[in-house]
Amino acid sequence: MRKRLLNLIISIFSIILIIFISFQVFGEKEKPKEENAIIKEIPLPEPKMKGEVSIEEVLSKRRSIRSYTNENLKLEEISQILWAAYGITEKKDKPDRLRGGFRTAPSAGATYPLDIYLIAGEIESLAPGIYKYDSSSHSLLLMEEGDKRTQLFLTCLQPWVKSAPASIIYTAKWDRITSKYGDRGTERYVYLEVGHSAQNVYLQATALGLGTVAVGAFNDKKLKDFLSLEEGEDPLYIMPLGKKKDE
Repeated sequence: MRKRLLNLIISIFSIILIIFISFQVFGEKEKPKEENAIIKEIPLPEPKMKGEVSIEEVLSKRRSIRSYTNENLKLEEISQILWAAYGITEKKDKPDRLRGGFRTAPSAGATYPLDIYLIAGEIESLAPGIYKYDSSSHSLLLMEEGDKRTQLFLTCLQPWVKSAPASIIYTAKWDRITSKYGDRGTERYVYLEVGHSAQNVYLQATALGLGTVAVGAFNDKKLKDFLSLEEGEDPLYIMPLGKKKDE
């Protein structure tokens, strides 16, 4: 009788122990990945609204440039490029809908589903790191410190991405546009919009004597991990930037 009771106690204890261990191993849900913390915000120089070359001249000179000099880029040049890409041209009183106002690039229903990241390597007055462009304040939000150009190169194996002083990366937050347009937003409108914005970068870079090239060949998962993007945000384009080498 005593032996049977002892065995029963041992069995009950074993079951409790197994349940406890199972809960520790499998019961805890993985914590959701927190959005990258903003380390600090860097205001950008005010963009210029008048250039020294005409739009016709810029259009005639626009080319895809893959070779750059060793010169550092200026913060004023980065400011101008980012403003041309997605800067605000007319402020509005409905920030929830327009997130600051109308932009340099057209957007279906003014939904503005794009986000732009800057991978800074050699830019005067700007420490190397991963930054996010904030159109509403025309500033850079530092997300991660350090020169990440080699890691970026490993996501796409395009050598000019590694050698360029900086690159910008376009991403799409799908729910901004699908909430209004459904599948048509993901199948068409986002890709039209990134094309509009990327052409602005091409033209502004040409006007500044800089070079760029649109890179669509990359490993989606690697690039998404590189930027620590959450579910619902995906990379679309990489555009390296640098001083154009004379032919």
